[in-house]
Order: sequence, then C-alpha cells, then structure tokens
Amino acid sequence: MKQAGETRLSDLEKSIIRELTGDLPVISQPFAPIARQLGISQRRLLAILKRLKDKDYIRRFGATLRHRNSGFSANAMVVWRIPDEKIEETGRAMASYREVTHCYHRRPEGQWKYNLFTMIHGRGEEACRRTAEKISRKTGIIDYQLLFSQRELKKTTMRYFYE
Repeated sequence: MKQAGETRLSDLEKSIIRELTGDLPVISQPFAPIARQLGISQRRLLAILKRLKDKDYIRRFGATLRHRNSGFSANAMVVWRIPDEKIEETGRAMASYREVTHCYHRRPEGQWKYNLFTMIHGRGEEACRRTAEKISRKTGIIDYQLLFSQRELKKTTMRYFYE
C-alpha cells in the first residue's frame, strides 16, 4: 500500500488507470491501443504499469469469463464443508480443476456450515454436477451443495477516476 509521504498519482497515471478499467482487446499487444490513446510509447506505458504494480496501486490484471458467450450455459457455486485443518490442501486441489474459476475460503456464520466456495462452469447443469462429484471423490469431501445461477444480473468492471 501507499506509504506516508509518498507522492500522489500524476494525471498521466490516473489516465492510465482510467483506460485500464475498460476491457482489453484480445490481440497480441493489448496495451498498444491504450498507449496510442494516451500519446505515449507502449514501452513507457508498461514501465509505468510495472511501477504502479510495484507500489501496490495496481494489484493484478484479471480476465472475466463471460461464460454464456463462451458456450457454457450453466454455472454453480458449490459450497463445501471442510475440516479447518484441510482447508488449504483441499482448496488447492479443488482450484486445480479447469472447470473451477473461483475458489474461496469463508468463515461459516450462524446456521451456515459451509466454509469453501468453488464456482464451476459447464455446458449444462449435469456437467456441473459431474464435476462436483469428481471433485468430491478426489478430495473425499461429501458434504456439499450446488447452487445454480438462474440468471446473470450484473457483471461490470470497477471504474476509477471518472467524473
């Protein structure tokens, strides 16, 4: 995180971050259009991005799978009840499946007993069920539930430095 006494972001840095909040094109040099838009070289843009990352202004670049546009018609949040001492090992095993796009550990609250959450994508609900069963057999975790998405309500990217 930003240290006390460290300078604020420059106008150029803010412009770069603003441009990055949109989708990057799926091309061999996805940062080139942003560099052109800002009137700087791609090399300079990448150097600034590295500096912003080193200073923790930018933590990571990620991709959002628009699964319905990719041929996956179903997804399920699978909730698992895992002994605390096996969370790390089991979570890593579950996250290794290519059908799993997210894997989170959460503390159970109140009546809710599940502490690990995986998002599974498939070509249909049955494919998601088969993946969950396969993961269950591999990990030995049998206490789980599949929560299928009914419809997508919102999927947006965070926006920064917009008026």
